[in-house]
Amino acid sequence: MRELIKQFIEICAETLPISDPVYEFGSLQVAGQEGFADLRPFFPGKRYVGADMREGPGVDVILNLHHIDLPSESVGTVLIMDTLEHVEFPHRALEEAYRIIRPNGMVIISSVMNFPVHDYPFDYWRFTPEAFKSILRPFSQSIVGFAGDEGFPHTVVGVGFKGSPFSLALFMSKYEQWKHQWGRSSESKLDHGEALRVQLEDLQSQLATLRLSTEEKDRLITEFNSRLLALQGTIGWKVLERFRRVRDRLLPLGSHRRTAYGTLHRILQVLLDEGPYESFKKRLATRSPRR
Repeated sequence: MRELIKQFIEICAETLPISDPVYEFGSLQVAGQEGFADLRPFFPGKRYVGADMREGPGVDVILNLHHIDLPSESVGTVLIMDTLEHVEFPHRALEEAYRIIRPNGMVIISSVMNFPVHDYPFDYWRFTPEAFKSILRPFSQSIVGFAGDEGFPHTVVGVGFKGSPFSLALFMSKYEQWKHQWGRSSESKLDHGEALRVQLEDLQSQLATLRLSTEEKDRLITEFNSRLLALQGTIGWKVLERFRRVRDRLLPLGSHRRTAYGTLHRILQVLLDEGPYESFKKRLATRSPRR
């Protein structure tokens, strides 16, 4: 879950006629995003159901977007936020969403375009605004927008309405503000080294306490991964992806936690003390061999 998506959902909740039950598809809150990725607080008083392909935090029911096991016209609002890139057949998913939505209900969707390959658990697609118009074609009225560079946006959003059209003036006004806020190239928002310092400096203060349990070390590694994910709204994804690659190379699945902790300590110290990627590579080149 990204901060700009939460802000977009807040706009929708405040300006659109949301009806319940609200079903969120892709509701699993992955490690490090528990609580932050929860969209329920934006819909107080509404029946809210979190659905995903896997059990876990935020998931109330297991459902497959390709074949949704719900009666036709039984849902008021469907949310599919930053999930469609992980759905193998997105047109089929939107057809199913249309089927289960009641008359005068709606679907709210978002996904990425200018964005690195990522998992949780598969990554199939990148969407243009025209692609969103295509998958929203079953709906009688739809709105498609984006954030980022017009020729290569980082985020695409859309709302499809099943029923009679209504005024969207308030929604469009707030959407334009959101688009302006997130429309600048993320590469220029903050100096890369300073952005990393701002986001990670509080982790540095915890390093001295890591003589504690393995569980505490695991928690901090998870938090580090979550901070990298959150940085995508602050620094350019190309720079962020460099750090992801280094992390994945040094913290492979199944590595010993002692080695993982030592690497985490080293990464944090370099990011916070020196910042630039070249210094990072130089320090890594002189690290001691893995035990």
